[in-house]
Amino acid sequence: MKRVLDLFRVDNRVAIVTAAGRGIGAASAVALAEAGADVVIAARSGDQLEAVADQIKAAGRRARVVAADLDDEATMRSLVTAAVESFGRLDIVVNNLGGTAPAAILDTTVDFLNQAFHFNVGTTHALVTEAAPVMAQTGGGAVVNVGAVLGRVAGRGYLAYGTAKAALLHYTRLAAEDLSPGIRVNAVSPGPTATSALEGFLANEQARQAMEGAIPLRMVGSADHIAAAVLYLASPASGFLTGKVIEADGGLQRAALDMPFPDLAIEASPQP
Repeated sequence: MKRVLDLFRVDNRVAIVTAAGRGIGAASAVALAEAGADVVIAARSGDQLEAVADQIKAAGRRARVVAADLDDEATMRSLVTAAVESFGRLDIVVNNLGGTAPAAILDTTVDFLNQAFHFNVGTTHALVTEAAPVMAQTGGGAVVNVGAVLGRVAGRGYLAYGTAKAALLHYTRLAAEDLSPGIRVNAVSPGPTATSALEGFLANEQARQAMEGAIPLRMVGSADHIAAAVLYLASPASGFLTGKVIEADGGLQRAALDMPFPDLAIEASPQP
């Protein structure tokens, strides 16, 4: 008799996880391995990837390490070749690559906005369009995109990042339509998560308490919180979901932290 927990297994499936050297990407890659998948892990840092590969092997699965600059579309596409060459198939794609530095709106150039869109959406599209035909050959699969709460809520200083992540979340809905019924496309949208990106900030107890106080659950998420959502969306447990976003954000309805950029100076109009 099949148990509900069996639906979370991805035995003998093959996954690609981008930006997998640390944080959410590393936790997601290990979670997939613990659930039975072999994993292609990619990031810039080979040393970090090797440490993650050791964890995958400790879970009894195989790992293929690809140390490369993932901002390059050709490199993203090459990950599909790596999966097929190493493991003979591809079933799961986790697009974890992304990020953009905060900036004041008047310092956000068109080029900066375009770069944010490319890094957060263009690279995802490059991998999805390369992976989809290969996944279709072995019965389909699942794509999981990693967005951000700032793709849904407002916060000062995140115009480029939030706009790009909002585009990624809607890309998820549109790609789900185009790739149905064989390939499911969903996303997880994390709130503040205790990864290296927040390490310096969270080391300040006062700043950490302020952030936690802004989150309805009064806590910063962990990489494992997000990895659990990734595993759910990658596994048969979510087999009736496509085009959906899991908001793993502690209940936020606006940014937990505004950047300290000043208000726009407006001169008073002369009185008639």
